[in-house]
Amino acid sequence: MKILKIFLFLSIFSLQKNFAQVWVPDNGDGTYTNPIIHADYSDPDVVRVGDDFYMTASSFNCIPGLPILHSKDLVNWKIISYALAKQPPFETYDKVQHGNGVWAPSITFHNNEFYIYYPDPDFGIYMIKAKSAQGTWSEPLLVKKGIGLIDPSPLWDDDGKVYLVHAFAGSRAQIKSLIVVCSMNAEGTVANNDEVMVIDGHEGEETIEGPKFYKRNNYYYIFAPAGGVATGWQTVLRSKNVYGPYEKKKVLEQGKTTINGPHQGAWVQTQTGEDWFIHFQDKGAYGRIVHLQPMKWEKDWPVMGQDFDKNGIGEPVTTFKKPNVGKKYPIETPAESDEFNEPKLGLQWQWQANSQINWGFPTSLGYLNLFCQTTLKDNQKIFEAPNLLLQKFPAEEFTATTKMTFTTRLNEESTGLLVMGLDYSYLCFKNNNGKLYLSQKTGNFDKTILENETKPILITKNTIYLRVKIKKGGVCSFFYSLDDKKYESIGTDFIAKEGKWIGAKLGLFALSQKVTNDSGNVAVDWFRISK
Repeated sequence: MKILKIFLFLSIFSLQKNFAQVWVPDNGDGTYTNPIIHADYSDPDVVRVGDDFYMTASSFNCIPGLPILHSKDLVNWKIISYALAKQPPFETYDKVQHGNGVWAPSITFHNNEFYIYYPDPDFGIYMIKAKSAQGTWSEPLLVKKGIGLIDPSPLWDDDGKVYLVHAFAGSRAQIKSLIVVCSMNAEGTVANNDEVMVIDGHEGEETIEGPKFYKRNNYYYIFAPAGGVATGWQTVLRSKNVYGPYEKKKVLEQGKTTINGPHQGAWVQTQTGEDWFIHFQDKGAYGRIVHLQPMKWEKDWPVMGQDFDKNGIGEPVTTFKKPNVGKKYPIETPAESDEFNEPKLGLQWQWQANSQINWGFPTSLGYLNLFCQTTLKDNQKIFEAPNLLLQKFPAEEFTATTKMTFTTRLNEESTGLLVMGLDYSYLCFKNNNGKLYLSQKTGNFDKTILENETKPILITKNTIYLRVKIKKGGVCSFFYSLDDKKYESIGTDFIAKEGKWIGAKLGLFALSQKVTNDSGNVAVDWFRISK
């Protein structure tokens, strides 16, 4: 293990800073290049409080959930916390629920408190709140019970009345492409069953969803994407009456750009009065990556991006002048590499389900300790393991390398480096009758299809370096080393694929096939992302 002396800590800290920037949107010259986050922060919503901007996003079955990101200039972002430590109901989300859980949330600031409304399409709409975005959030409160209720967004009106807009998931509700408005109590803790439909998207706005509720110049606005996640556009509805009737206008489309389906997001205004729109782009295995568009108002309609073809509809920009927030701020990017020097897990990491205490621990010893657990029953695939510790793809091209020491105590215990999606591939470092072998295993979510495995290679040491290089198109090549100098290729190239509503992820695992009173463990010395 690392000897934690001051000079070594400082050198590693410097190295980690260098490794943490495989995608940097800030060009350093007063401009930025989209995406502002080349990672899967699906359905982003943003609120400004004073000089600070806060973002949250869908997290589905990944725990902790509801990531909170912070920025000073809308371009440079870092993860500061999660609002949802564990996901209720616990008996459901203690198990892997691919594609279920936390769908598109909204974040607002009201009466000196942050509010997040988030939907679970199988249970209803929840609300949590906190005095500080980085602080402890309240336990989720079910404000509206129902199957298929999604994409909630609240509005505290000038007269003290409170409303909620939401959409429907056809897979549960058996209705879709509809947006409704209902009233809430003054505290925002009860959403009433007095819904009024404000648009039927089957009439020219197929698959309208993801509404965000605003008020400006006595107009009520509902920003809502339509036309499909990868193929759609941004629609805005407006009315002088909260329940309509609403006019509608298409305000942002792909046009001749390469940014497909500019999808749902958030309008935010800087302290200098500039307007901006944050949205996502579906990029397949890389997930739903985050873009920033300039925005202005003309005749009380928002104009987003730039109208390159002069048809009255904005198109996404690639490089543009940074928002004016009154001063300049340093470059920051969401955390990626982890030296495991802190006695807490880095904020880039999420499990596939509610975490359990025996899965592993951070330490003050310079490594992360994961235990080989029997979380898979009846020969299920690793796809169903809840104790996968994963993070998002941070760029289109990058390399991930980890150093680990495997102390195995039982036959068939295993650990390794994993790329996870509906298709997945991983390096499996396994105890086979007292000897350690390394192989590449590849599979998919189909339980009827067996995993493919390369011929295992005998490894004579229990400390190993595992690496995966990701190239454009999500092409993954795997390598290993015994000295971190000479790396050998292993297996075949693998094409990463998105998960259920999320992008591909990569990370670590420790598994066993037998129950014991003293599980083997893997000490993960570090995990580094580089170009």
